[in-house]
Amino acid sequence: MMRHWGLLLGLLLSAMVQAEDLPVFRLEMKDGQLNPARLVVPAGKRFKLDLINTGKTPAEFESLPLRKEKVLGPGAESFVVFNPLSPGEYKFFDEFHMKTAQGVLVVK
Repeated sequence: MMRHWGLLLGLLLSAMVQAEDLPVFRLEMKDGQLNPARLVVPAGKRFKLDLINTGKTPAEFESLPLRKEKVLGPGAESFVVFNPLSPGEYKFFDEFHMKTAQGVLVVK
């Protein structure tokens, strides 16, 4: 029984170390505005994008080329984890505010 607990503890610690090594970037979405609208992230590395809707209306992070989307209610926070990406520029937008909330993920 103790051997199983040791294995479980080892797996949990390994997962925690991997999560800590994950670079984290932040995107604020507020009633049709993205801050920043241009995010620069590292190529070839997994990373986490924290999404914060500080507005009074719903927001949706969506990227067709990256095949990611996440809906957030007013005041909600969430995140999206990206697998390593090739260098380039990947567009994203807030589907609830298409006219004003256009952004780009720059992978270098």
